[in-house]
Order: sequence, then structure tokens, then C-alpha cells
Amino acid sequence: MGKLLYGSPPVVFELDDRTLAHVEVVVLAKLRRNESFAFSVDGDGGGRSAIWLNPSSTVQFEFDKAAQEINREWLDALMDTANAPAGLRIVSEPTK
Repeated sequence: MGKLLYGSPPVVFELDDRTLAHVEVVVLAKLRRNESFAFSVDGDGGGRSAIWLNPSSTVQFEFDKAAQEINREWLDALMDTANAPAGLRIVSEPTK
């Protein structure tokens, strides 16, 4: 299980390493372009947490396992959500 740490002191969001690897690519691409956006994570029991990311945000990615193979179709689907008004949401990985 990987972790996305946001802020200082950090709020921790636990995501599996594969999902986190894809989220990392999307987040870093948006921040590299100086784009601000929301990121929503569904919680246990039907809850949800949302954070606002901008180029000055403190964000860290921690992985339990080595690098993951990136699924370009999933990356595109995640980027589509990140570019929508509601912001980045984790969607299911498309099957090949």
C-alpha cells in the first residue's frame, strides 16, 4: 500500500501502489504546467476526502514496491477527470 502525503503536517491518503503510480504521473504533469486542481479520494464507508493541489502544495508519494508499469489508457482516463471541473478522481483501470 502506497501513500500520498499532502501538506505540513501531512494528511495521509493510502492507495495501492499501482493506483498511486498513475495518480503521481497525473498530479506531477498538472503541477508542472502550473495548473491547480482538486483531488478527491473515496473513503471507507462511503465517505470522501478532497484536497486542493497547486504548484506550491507540499505533496509526497511513498511506494511499498518498485516502479509500476503505466497503463496509458488509464492515465488518459485519470487526466480527463483531472481536467474536469470536479477535479481528479480515481476511476477503474480499463482492461486491455
